[in-house]
Amino acid sequence: MKENFLKTSLPNNWYKALKTHSNLKSLNEPAKHIDIILKDKINIAPSVENIFKAFEYCSFKDTKVVIFGQDPYFQPGVANGLAFSVNKGEAIPASLRNIYKEIKNDTGMVSNLDGDLRAWARQGVLLLNSALTVDEHKPGSHSDIGWNNFIFDVIDLLNKKGRVVFMLWGNNAKKYSKKINKNTNLVLTAPHPSPLSAYRGFFGCKHFSKCNNYLVKQNHLPIRW
Repeated sequence: MKENFLKTSLPNNWYKALKTHSNLKSLNEPAKHIDIILKDKINIAPSVENIFKAFEYCSFKDTKVVIFGQDPYFQPGVANGLAFSVNKGEAIPASLRNIYKEIKNDTGMVSNLDGDLRAWARQGVLLLNSALTVDEHKPGSHSDIGWNNFIFDVIDLLNKKGRVVFMLWGNNAKKYSKKINKNTNLVLTAPHPSPLSAYRGFFGCKHFSKCNNYLVKQNHLPIRW
């Protein structure tokens, strides 16, 4: 596998924007690491062709909301490249069930019938994990392979665009707060929606209505959560 395979698999509209902004040097380290572990026959999640699915379904031009997860689901065949999302037919994970519960309490209804969040992405919600890959069966195993620098580049690029809502859930996501221009974007923070922390302030945060209220004020269409 070529060293720059991540660059060539990034959707073209994001590639062009990030190439101009940062020359995409931030993808060099993740690409080297992933190339090595794949040669060692170690399986990663999501599969290589799905690493940038969040960017495929949510173009740079259309991005108006960013939601951060931690790292992809590490169970084989579950992660699909969108944070918190699973494919149709998969059981809805506990954190996503809690997200749906908060949406219903906050807005009155949930539009999704399953765990597939592509409908959100197509409306301009970029569903990013802090690390875009993980070894199967080993949560957090790619947290230090350089994905942070790529995420910083994405945030810097969106800062220039402005009027974006960032939802930061949990301490792992909150570390990105310092990189976001709060004068031109809306930053919403809360505990993670996992069963371990959802009752510490995620429930009742009303991020979804706050997000839509902000988007309407910016002359954007609200998200159908």
